[in-house]
Amino acid sequence: MKLTKKILLVEDEKCLAEAVKIKLEINGFQVLPADSVDRAKDLINRNSVDFVWLDHYLLGEENGLDFVANIKSQDSTNKNIPIFVVSNTASNDKIQSYIKFGINKYYVKAEHSLEQIISDLKTVLK
Repeated sequence: MKLTKKILLVEDEKCLAEAVKIKLEINGFQVLPADSVDRAKDLINRNSVDFVWLDHYLLGEENGLDFVANIKSQDSTNKNIPIFVVSNTASNDKIQSYIKFGINKYYVKAEHSLEQIISDLKTVLK
């Protein structure tokens, strides 16, 4: 039996999060949804996660960059988890900050389809 890959989906926009979750599940992934950095950190520390799909703006005081900084600075297996940032926020400075922390890819939501991002995700997980 093939083991299902777990995706941590960190997105605060409920409708979008549900659409992405459904699309990921259709593609055979188990999805752990979170809408804040605190919830995401809790889930990633309690579960074996294979991939993170991350928005920049989230509920609470911390944003996606805070989450990445926290995960990548830990001395644990979590720091090696692939991360795609999928956000409408696309200033060059912000993108460069994410890249410096070692994310795999940054997508501007309006410029990429869910199918394209999921296809890239599958490639990274092979």
